[in-house]
Amino acid sequence: MALLNAPLLATLATIALFAFQYLTLRLLSLAPHRRPPPTPRKRGTPAHLLIVLGSGGHTAEMISMLRRSNVSKYFTHRTWLVSSGDGFSAAFAKEFEQGLGEKAGTYRVVEVRRARKVHQSLLSAPWSCLLCLRDCLKLLRPSPDGQYGYPDLILTNGPATATILVFASVLLRFLGLQGGQGRGEMRTIYVESWARVKKLSLSGRLLCWVVDRVLVQWEQLQGAGAGGRAEFKGVLV
Repeated sequence: MALLNAPLLATLATIALFAFQYLTLRLLSLAPHRRPPPTPRKRGTPAHLLIVLGSGGHTAEMISMLRRSNVSKYFTHRTWLVSSGDGFSAAFAKEFEQGLGEKAGTYRVVEVRRARKVHQSLLSAPWSCLLCLRDCLKLLRPSPDGQYGYPDLILTNGPATATILVFASVLLRFLGLQGGQGRGEMRTIYVESWARVKKLSLSGRLLCWVVDRVLVQWEQLQGAGAGGRAEFKGVLV
């Protein structure tokens, strides 16, 4: 009986080995340093920016950064992601957009479930993270009417919900369900909080492995994180 099963076992082992090799190579191909540079865009080409507002101080820092940039010049549509129940961040996003004027393009504010609430039990956190992941996957996919496509750039400064969103974008790229790496869809920038002076936050340490760029706001954090990828470009807030 064992001899009869030997060919079958050998076949299954070979299939498993090839599957493992494929998955490993696929994961390596998604590494930030292996991604091709974004294709230069012609002037006037529509571009989609997804901004993650992390509530409280994270939201205040993000709005401060965006006020110092000419975001409407480079992105014709902006999606603002807020966690459920975070009316503070949603109001800030709308106020910011209203201050851009009528010719600043379009925007929308989208709510997703929180990855983890304050004081939430660690036992229930995995379930809430899965629900958040589902919402993020739905948000990232193009809308059925074609009005919203994959975001060209995801900008975040943490914390938990932002981490889930970035990993959702990695999952879509792994499955090949995005607009094509050559066109630069779903590139990601993580900006570490100004409050982080000596070391990266947990979100920063996790996302260092998968985001395209990591920006820090204190010179002593230059080169921190996986592969020494953290970049110091001055104070951004």
